[in-house]
Amino acid sequence: MNYILKLTFVFFLVFINKVNAQDTIQKNKKIRLGFNYGFGTQQSYPFNSKDYTYDVQFYKIQINYLISKKTKWSFEINVEPSIYFNEHQLLNKYYVQPNEDDYLEKREEFTKLKPLNEYVLNLGFLTRYHVFNNFSTYILGSVGPMYSDTDTERMNAGFAFSDIIALGLSYQINTFFLDFRYSMRHVSNANLSEPNNGYNSMNFEFGLTYQL
Repeated sequence: MNYILKLTFVFFLVFINKVNAQDTIQKNKKIRLGFNYGFGTQQSYPFNSKDYTYDVQFYKIQINYLISKKTKWSFEINVEPSIYFNEHQLLNKYYVQPNEDDYLEKREEFTKLKPLNEYVLNLGFLTRYHVFNNFSTYILGSVGPMYSDTDTERMNAGFAFSDIIALGLSYQINTFFLDFRYSMRHVSNANLSEPNNGYNSMNFEFGLTYQL
């Protein structure tokens, strides 16, 4: 009987030690890597300009690094290399003024629906609130350089910036995180060249990340 009690006690100590070790490993994991897909449009509140259309579809690699975590709050660095496949069209031909060179040719060109691709690296900061152990909500702000491959009446091809503000929800299943996000995005070139009216869009996106 004493032998059984001792053996049970040993197994109990081993089990507790293993649980503590797993908890320590889990707490030491700071990096999450994943993939996001999203879509959006300019033709939505609060934008919905009658001058142009701008519809976006995008793919992102999402990298999150945990800076610190309190009882309910955590703070992360967010890095997102992205590619955007967009469609753009000028609706108001009078947006191109007669004082511009070759304005009639530009009106004819820009009023046609055309593809517009963007290659982006957004860098941001994320503040997360843990509602439950496996469910959290967050706010994200990020900005980063990008390259656009097409001239339009609003912005020339070339170097520009991508600015994002987003609200999101995350649900954790073991080491995986399901992510849902609604974001506002603005693209412009910071007056590095003219024109610089840029594009706006409201976007939905979802993704899956894995805790490394």
